[in-house]
Amino acid sequence: MDDTSAPVTEHRDGRGVVTFTMNRPDSFNALGEEMLAALQDALDRLAGDGAVRVVVLAAAGKAFCPGHHLKEMVARPELAYYQQLFARCSRLMLAIQKLPVPVIARVHGVATAAGCQLVAQCDLAVASTSAKFAVSGVNLGLFCATPSVPLLRNMAPKQAMEMLLTGEFIDAAQARERGLVNRVAPPEQLDAEVESLVASILAKPRQAIAIGKDLFYRQREMGIEAAYQLASQTMAVNMMDACAQEGVSAFTEKRKPSWAA
Repeated sequence: MDDTSAPVTEHRDGRGVVTFTMNRPDSFNALGEEMLAALQDALDRLAGDGAVRVVVLAAAGKAFCPGHHLKEMVARPELAYYQQLFARCSRLMLAIQKLPVPVIARVHGVATAAGCQLVAQCDLAVASTSAKFAVSGVNLGLFCATPSVPLLRNMAPKQAMEMLLTGEFIDAAQARERGLVNRVAPPEQLDAEVESLVASILAKPRQAIAIGKDLFYRQREMGIEAAYQLASQTMAVNMMDACAQEGVSAFTEKRKPSWAA
């Protein structure tokens, strides 16, 4: 699917890399009802697709995403509507985490409020030096409660709290220092930096990546004893996988592993 008029366009290459591009530049790719539905549908379609290896989330236009569509929000000042809207957004964020393949945010411009939340929720993020980040709802009298969830899980508590309480912007270098993004590159090298990360992931077995991603998020919410118990069981099951058997055998035999996709 590559409909240039769709709110989210999709491009697949021959390696199992799927790039979703938020495609509403006129609204700076705000997470309005149309965009939320399109992103949810895109992720849901990939959930059981064994051919997919990596997802890249990009955006068209000058900005990555400014957060929710404020004009839509003020047009319906109803508690039930707001509850449903934020529940839909939370479902989208959880769908990123539950996807069995890594999701990489490709950030080239401003990412604020729920747009910053989207970056924080992705497994990995690569930003242009021109990118800027903020959770700026507090400037409008609206504390960025839902963005605080992945932000706190990416950054040190006081750094996250400072962003949430002040609404101030940080640049790409600061975002990397604070753990919000993995890599930073000049605009003309952004795609090459994303590709470098993608290629590294593609060189590993899909099953090992899927097992590892699931464990990473599950153990993070546990106490240390339960986390070690889960991690031990996960490693034991992973070791029974044919890819792990081949990888370990290849290492001991001093040869390159031969993995199936």
